Amino acid sequence: MSDSIPISEEGFARLKQELEKLQAERPEVIQAIKEAREEGDLKENAGYDAARERQGLLEAKIAQITSRMPMFNIIDLDTMDGNKVCYGATVEIENVDTGEVKKYTLLGPDETDFVPDSLSVFSPLARALMGREVGDETVVNAPKGKIEYEILDIKFYGSSIFKDG
Repeated sequence: MSDSIPISEEGFARLKQELEKLQAERPEVIQAIKEAREEGDLKENAGYDAARERQGLLEAKIAQITSRMPMFNIIDLDTMDGNKVCYGATVEIENVDTGEVKKYTLLGPDETDFVPDSLSVFSPLARALMGREVGDETVVNAPKGKIEYEILDIKFYGSSIFKDG
């Protein structure tokens, strides 16, 4: 992965909200650990173990988000347009062998949870589609073998993709 990670203004705002929510949970988790510790024997204290595990997961998520913040390249989705597949594009593709049609919006890896049917720009499929146009075919090396796709359509919906997510 490069030193720069694309993220939309909306995705960045939601990630900041998630970080603030996680940081606000810290005192609650610390209190749960304190209360469980006061119950006595820590070797057989399921409440203590659960609270410590929750604290570990919380701190790991906070650390992950904060460590990536300086790498984000914030992009205004409403300025994205064109006839080539790039960050922010919603791409309709067809599996050439099966005829199966799928539609994906290409976004940064930290915002795909916020938009249904989105795909990280760093995924093998997105990388294979980048820079291509309607009618182009590309091959993706998937775990189950090579899959050939044809690009049927490319659209840019801008920040409206976040309204449903």
